[in-house]
Amino acid sequence: MHFKRIAKKSICAAAAVAILATGCSPSDYQPHTDVSANEPVETVTPSPSPTSNYDPGLMAIGERYEKDGQIESYLTGEWIDTEIAYRRPMAVMIPNNRNALPQYGISYADIVYEAPMEKCSCTRLMGIFQNYGDLEYIEPIRSSRHYFLLEALSYDAIYCNWGLAAAYVGPLLNSDLVDNVSASVSGVNVTADEAFSRDKDRQELGYSLEYTGLMTIEGYNAAVSRLGYSTTYPTKNFTFPLNFATDLHYAEYGDYGNVTTIYPGGDHNQSSPNGYSELNPYFEYNSEERLYYRYQNDAPHIDEYNSEQVAVTNVIIKFVDGEALDDQGYMNFSVSGVGEGLLFTNGKCIPITWTRDLPFDENLEYNSSAYAQTRYYNADTGEEIILNKGKTWICLVWDKYRSFTKYY
Repeated sequence: MHFKRIAKKSICAAAAVAILATGCSPSDYQPHTDVSANEPVETVTPSPSPTSNYDPGLMAIGERYEKDGQIESYLTGEWIDTEIAYRRPMAVMIPNNRNALPQYGISYADIVYEAPMEKCSCTRLMGIFQNYGDLEYIEPIRSSRHYFLLEALSYDAIYCNWGLAAAYVGPLLNSDLVDNVSASVSGVNVTADEAFSRDKDRQELGYSLEYTGLMTIEGYNAAVSRLGYSTTYPTKNFTFPLNFATDLHYAEYGDYGNVTTIYPGGDHNQSSPNGYSELNPYFEYNSEERLYYRYQNDAPHIDEYNSEQVAVTNVIIKFVDGEALDDQGYMNFSVSGVGEGLLFTNGKCIPITWTRDLPFDENLEYNSSAYAQTRYYNADTGEEIILNKGKTWICLVWDKYRSFTKYY
């Protein structure tokens, strides 16, 4: 992992624990300033390594090996070019409220996280992108929330955002634990303006300023090079959060009930907003393609970049503890500790538990003995779950509203 042990910071422990991001209104945008590049970090030559120590009868991919210039992806399990499989991914913040739609590039993400925003008024997305060579840009780009940033660390991803609440997100984002590509706003120490620009067409259509930002892949690559970030992984002893079935097996979970439709936040507008209730997203399973197609706002969820409906192989619902942190309703969701959830794959619903120990303390001092990744287990058997090869969508659902989650 690219984390480096750092000295204790002279920051308020409460702010570090509550690391929190906020949205950007036009008044949040500050004049761009030049920032000198960081000292380059050492790049470790990657070599095939196991995804984890779990090997249930060789059903899950273990040690990677190269065949015809490809290996099985650490993020999807699918065979991809070796160079891409060892490319360090980027984690990109993407708004998902009605006024921000449509989105461009979301279907290219290998993994997508979705979680509620302040006052649970809507959700926001974070795409984990590794195979993005065919993309020119991702749009729109939005501000950070600390629970997304913590999830991004599971993949040692380079974190990309436009905006934050400096008092809460700043301590972690600006620490040596994070490599970030961020637009220039107040509170960001290392900025990368070459990666970002405004969509003039959106501005002319009357979109609010905060929904007109985009990130170009060319600009992202230039920023990563200038900032000296390592661009390859896995580094030595890195383990990965997800396990995938081998080519010779399929994770059927035949003992579990069939489910064809999944509503993370309810199947109609709820009396209490839970984040998901603004667009009421849901997934429908296509048994022939073995894919979950996503819908929201009473229509297919379309990526306008390629005009394709978003679809994934696996859906995970992760129930998390939460609380409102201030009068503005900014949320804290706990993505460490132990919790419950649901896995949907192959048209089945499997109860799961998840566990995670953060690799640093409240002073951002790194503890190399702690897991950085979330691990997922079958709640009935205790075995680590196996996903089917393909993309995965992970929904964080506030435990307070878990009764809203429906599946049929």
